[in-house]
Order: sequence, then structure tokens, then C-alpha cells
Amino acid sequence: MSRLFPLFLALAACAYAKREAPGEVPRSKEAAFVESISPAEVKVLAAGIGVGKGLTQSALLDARRCAVHFVLLGGTDPLLQTQEEKERFQLVKDKYLSPERLSRYITWEQETFESRVKMERGKKLKIRKYFVVNKKLLKEDLVADGIVAAREEITEALGLPVIMVIPEVPKGKSPTEMIAQNLKLKQAAQVIESYLTARKYDVVVPEQMQTIQGLAEAQAALKEFEEDYAYQLALSVGSDVYITFTVQVNERYIGTTLVRKGMVGVRAYETTTARLLGTETGYSAERPSPEAVVVEEAVHDAVDKVLSRVMAYWKDDLRRGVQYKVIVKVEGDFDEDELDDLTMAFSELLDELAEDYKENVVTEETLDYLVWADPEKFAKSTKFYRALRKGFAEKFPDGKLRRININRKLLLLKVTRS
Repeated sequence: MSRLFPLFLALAACAYAKREAPGEVPRSKEAAFVESISPAEVKVLAAGIGVGKGLTQSALLDARRCAVHFVLLGGTDPLLQTQEEKERFQLVKDKYLSPERLSRYITWEQETFESRVKMERGKKLKIRKYFVVNKKLLKEDLVADGIVAAREEITEALGLPVIMVIPEVPKGKSPTEMIAQNLKLKQAAQVIESYLTARKYDVVVPEQMQTIQGLAEAQAALKEFEEDYAYQLALSVGSDVYITFTVQVNERYIGTTLVRKGMVGVRAYETTTARLLGTETGYSAERPSPEAVVVEEAVHDAVDKVLSRVMAYWKDDLRRGVQYKVIVKVEGDFDEDELDDLTMAFSELLDELAEDYKENVVTEETLDYLVWADPEKFAKSTKFYRALRKGFAEKFPDGKLRRININRKLLLLKVTRS
């Protein structure tokens, strides 16, 4: 185990403890995430404090409670994310931290102790050990008890989030070409896609640079435009979130044995804004294994933590409405006054149709908006386009709104003279 890990545990424990009110179970608040074992299970290093008679058994029970409590409320990606969820959990926390429930959620427990220290002249005992917690089963029980919303409820209005997976490449480079040329990148993409589909996410796999040219031309009119193919590709295929990744495998000899250690960096972005939702780096153990094995292990370590950020974003998006990126190219011979009237007409139209919208950039050639629409009225982008086209014709008779390309997240439009 790395010498830096105890320091990391101490820092994580301090951050975790500060968020908890005194007197709550468990007594110990020292826990740290170690790794994702599978899409369903996570490994945690947790401490327990024993008091009274039977110090060892008391400390063991407290450590088990600490491990499960950490998965529920601790770290950067807890199961309970909103204040409402945390308040509902407080009403039933004793049930979830009972010995019977702990046995249900903890699927493996280290037989020995990482540390075992007596405190307060033997009146207390503090232990540390590793646990594997079934995060999926815990989430299912939280849903059944009405503490957190089922994914079906979250996605009923907006549908399942569509996720695209591509390697991280320098701006101006094509990620689809890179993934076709590099077997290591292709394997990592397949592992991430498999991980996502195992959790019932919709995954879109870009095979070619479709519809990018029109988008690039529209955005090229904007100031400080950079050719970011990952962002453009995610918009063009209509994904809600896109995940980029990097892969590195280090090799060295220990004696005569070649060992490898995988490192995978994963970032999740909101497609319509390119806003970073989460970033994590996963590591494999150093072992004499093929490249494919250490890469897969490192991917599992990173992607699980990023996915919880994705669902947190999806919950927030549900509250605001269905989100669309609207880009309008202005074509035709419009004078300065007409361009002002055109811009104001479009803004007034969005005031009427959208729940909320953000005006990103407005130039003489391009209008760029981020729009939140009522999912009951405009669950499909074609319905929103139909309303825009009808309303624009009424507000600006000198122009006609036409489509260039439309998918579930992007409306790429143009205005021409009538």
C-alpha cells in the first residue's frame, strides 16, 4: 500500500467528519473510498470505535456502520445527494444501520485488521479494515423506501440520458480517427461503454464525423471559436453527456518479471454547454498482467465515480426542463435595423416558449442560445422547432426560419429572407 494512502485517509476522514452532526451513528466517521470492484460494488477502508463491554465486537459493528454510512453520505459521490434525500433518510437511518441490514449490504470483509489501537487507557478500541459494500443493492432499498427517486421517475419526463464515449484528443484532431488507429483507446472505450450499458444507460457510438461541417460553419462566426471535435461530435449525434478519456500503461521489471500499472483519466461534460460535470483518475494494481486487464481495472476505478455526477446533473436538468442548444445562422441581405429586429424577435419568442434560456453569443451572422423547455410541451426537438418556426414567422415577416440539422439536443437553424 502506498505510503501516501494513510495521509489521504486522514484528509478524507476530516472532510467527511465535518459534514456530520455530533452524536449520530456511527461513532467513527473515518472512511475512504478505495476502488470500484464492479458496477454494483465498491471497496471502502473504514474505522470503528468500540466502547463498553466486548470492545472488539463493538468496534467491528461501528466499522461496518461507518462503511455503509460512507457510501450513503460520504466522499465526493454519495448515494444521497440532495438535501431532501438526506432529510428523508434521517427518519429511517436506524433501520439501514442495523446489524441485519449491514450484513445485507456488506458482501466482503477483511479477516484481519489494518490497525487495532486501544484508546483512553483501554476504555475504547479503534480498528481499521477493508469492506466491500453492495452499492446497487443499497440504492434499490433507498428507492423502495421512497428516500431517493427511481431512475424510471427521473427519466420518465426526459428519457434516459444518452452518453457518448470518445478519447480525449488535442483540439483540431478527430477522436474517431484516433480510436480507429489506437487499439488501447478502442479497448478503453469498449470497457466504458460496457460499464454504461450494464447500468442501463443509452450509449451512442460515433463511427464517423456526421453533420459536423454545418455545425462548424455556424460556430466559426463566433468569436474565439476553436475546433473542438469532441464537443461538435457530441452535439451532432444528440448525446446529453459526453465522456472523454485518456489511457496510460506504465511498465517496469521487478527482477525478471514484467509488471504493468494502468492509469485512466475520465471526464464527463454536459453536451449543450461543454460544462465539466466531473473528472476522475483510476488506477489498476501493479501486476504481471496483460495491458487489457490493467486498463479495464483502471477504467472501473474511474468511471463509477463520474457516473454519480452524471445522474446528479440529470436530476437538476429535470427540475429546469428539457435542454436544447439552439444555433441560428443569419443568411441573406438584411440591413442593420432588420438585424436588430430579427434578434429582438427571436428573444421575444424564446421568452414566450421557453421555461428559461441563456443568450450565449449574438452576432450579425449567428445567434447562439441555451434553452430549457417544458418537457410536457416540447419533449421532442421537432415540436420545439415547429413552435419556433410558427412564432418567428409572426414576429419577423421579412425572414423565414428553416432547419439545417435537428437532433434530440441540437437545433441548427438558419434565417433567410422571405
